[in-house]
Amino acid sequence: MATQQEKGTATDSAEPMTLEIRDDGIAVITIDCPGEAQNTLGEAVMESARKHLADVTRRKDIKGLIFRSAKPGSFIAGADIRMLQRCGSAQEVSELSRAGQRAFDQIEDAGIPVVAAVDGACLGGGLELAMACHARVCTDSEKTVLGLPEVQLGLLPGSGGTQRLPRYVGIPAALDMMMTGKHVRPGKARRMGLVDDVVPASIVMDVAVEQINRLQGRHRRAREPGAGSTMERVTRWALEKNPLGRSVVFKQAEKQMLAQTKGNYPAPKRILEVVEAGLSQGMRKGLELEAKAFGELAMTPEARQLMGLYFATTAMKKDTGVSDPKVTPREVHRVGVLGAGLMGAGISYVTADKAGIPVRLKDVKPEGLSAGMKHVHDEVTKKVKRKSISAIEGDIIARRVTGTLDFSGFRNLDMVIEAVFEKLDLKHQMIRDIEANCREDTIFATNTSSIPITDIAGGAKRPENVIGMHYFSPVEKMPLLEVIATDRTAPEVIATVVDVGRKQGKTPIVVKDGAGFYVNRILSPYINEAMHLLGSGVAIDRIDKALVQFGFPVGPFKLLDEVGIDISAHVAPILHEAFGERMKPVSEAGKMIDDGRLGKKAGKGFYDYSGKSSGKDVDEAVYKLLGVEPTGSMKPEEIVDRTVLMMLNEAAICYQEGLIRSARDGDIGAVFGIGFPPFRGGPFRYMDSLGLDTVLKKLETHHQNQGERYAPARIISEMAEKGERFHKED
Repeated sequence: MATQQEKGTATDSAEPMTLEIRDDGIAVITIDCPGEAQNTLGEAVMESARKHLADVTRRKDIKGLIFRSAKPGSFIAGADIRMLQRCGSAQEVSELSRAGQRAFDQIEDAGIPVVAAVDGACLGGGLELAMACHARVCTDSEKTVLGLPEVQLGLLPGSGGTQRLPRYVGIPAALDMMMTGKHVRPGKARRMGLVDDVVPASIVMDVAVEQINRLQGRHRRAREPGAGSTMERVTRWALEKNPLGRSVVFKQAEKQMLAQTKGNYPAPKRILEVVEAGLSQGMRKGLELEAKAFGELAMTPEARQLMGLYFATTAMKKDTGVSDPKVTPREVHRVGVLGAGLMGAGISYVTADKAGIPVRLKDVKPEGLSAGMKHVHDEVTKKVKRKSISAIEGDIIARRVTGTLDFSGFRNLDMVIEAVFEKLDLKHQMIRDIEANCREDTIFATNTSSIPITDIAGGAKRPENVIGMHYFSPVEKMPLLEVIATDRTAPEVIATVVDVGRKQGKTPIVVKDGAGFYVNRILSPYINEAMHLLGSGVAIDRIDKALVQFGFPVGPFKLLDEVGIDISAHVAPILHEAFGERMKPVSEAGKMIDDGRLGKKAGKGFYDYSGKSSGKDVDEAVYKLLGVEPTGSMKPEEIVDRTVLMMLNEAAICYQEGLIRSARDGDIGAVFGIGFPPFRGGPFRYMDSLGLDTVLKKLETHHQNQGERYAPARIISEMAEKGERFHKED
């Protein structure tokens, strides 16, 4: 193993890439984008890479080249998306793609072995660069992940990824990675054949040097997928090497893709086309079509909206949740959780796993505490079984959560999150207990979904410490966190809770206190209008299918069954009391509850959960119960108009009232909280795309025909008259 030290830089340290030549004749290009937390492939980086590659390949005394990053935890996190925003045509974007392809071809054709030493995120263009190398060694760090997530921006990999990845890992695995954007951990990447070795970070450079020496005189272009067993090789040949088998693979992939996307996202379809062309007509043809598709996709409305969401979430990572830049979050070293039910256990798990913060989980009953602790251990076990983490890492995470039936261990907690039943007197008791058993500066965060935080803080001696943290179920999967501040919540408390939420893997939005907060408030009129349609005779599955086709993950009735019809009915009167006629609940929900139809958890709701149906079919008995004769006469676009307009209008009213801090937060809250179609950008970007004058006309028409609940928000009328947009920067 080479131990000689590197020496002599050939470039200015302010450059994004520097070149060093070791004593043993191995060149090292170090990536370090100045002033950035993560390395990205921008124009300056690509130009620097081309220059250094030219220097290396001109010299006869260099026997190999290693790419590495100077930033721990970040190899290359992807391309700089701002480059695409600056482009005015598909042709310009396609040329960026071709430039990337040429640069990575230059790596592959370097004439000497080239190895990527990967530590940290290796995504998008970063993985495309690594795949152009002749070998890849990555660290076993928990921050090391590999993937091609361009589809999440409405794009496809544009610098050779569509062609190289299938040749490394096979067609099914490559399509799965590219069409979902999923990340792969190092162990799985090695098993797939994507990387050659996985080692501790301390020796990754030594192993990269070994790879250089191993490849002397026999480095090669993108190789075939790993050998595997005899049966695996035969299966791979049958499905990938002959045209008939390959056709079966792509047809099946297309079928699955359409079932998931409903045809709303153009990028997955183009990925299939480009990969298939490259494998049947050769890599050159595949690269040509990749660049063309990359440019065309970048100009689609879907990509523009998805990129808008990307920039919004990126900006939010720097947002403390308060306007005063002098306010900074406190350090949180220990967290308590009250209530070991599904919410409390889920909060405990993400705090221990994602945030790495020790948790003291309390419940009043031994069996409840036991169930909560088991939930945490089960979630850890799932990660270990998926090989996302090692057994040792899993044990460390699980040990961060300790259980108790009293308040022992609470004296030194920095923050307590309560997840007990939705009863105001019970929450007041929790505050009294925490103020008696914790420090004076301990933050009390309530996970209520319906009770105003001001009412809860009314029972506190120190209301400045009280704040809302509204998680969404299941906590382990749902990305949004609503942080609800009262007029008396201290700015430092807001900033601290936002910081903790972000460490838990959540995207926090800060909203003002009020009935329903933001997400439930915009969801309720949408659900209520679906119930109005059902009451007028529109079939349940027709309503759900129309809204799934629009882009929601599930329709409103399936959502009610999943959440629990009783839960929705609990919130409805609170909103009706606060906002009057436009939030008046319809009688159908009450009839469902009286009949014991609480949804999936009760085995019956709007859908049939018995026998083979298992939630696939509408329970026809519902129509008789509600006195409805279902019809199929209403067009899908009218169903969408009637329901979605109610959500859009309520979102605008929330913005008008200052409940949300920005249209950006309103879009993020709807997309991450209730699955508003990401390719439509969120309620505010969607209204901008329709034109506020169009939105206003639709609302006015329904206002005349359906009644007061459709009265347009004042802000929509005012902005439409002035020709304004919610997102003025677009």
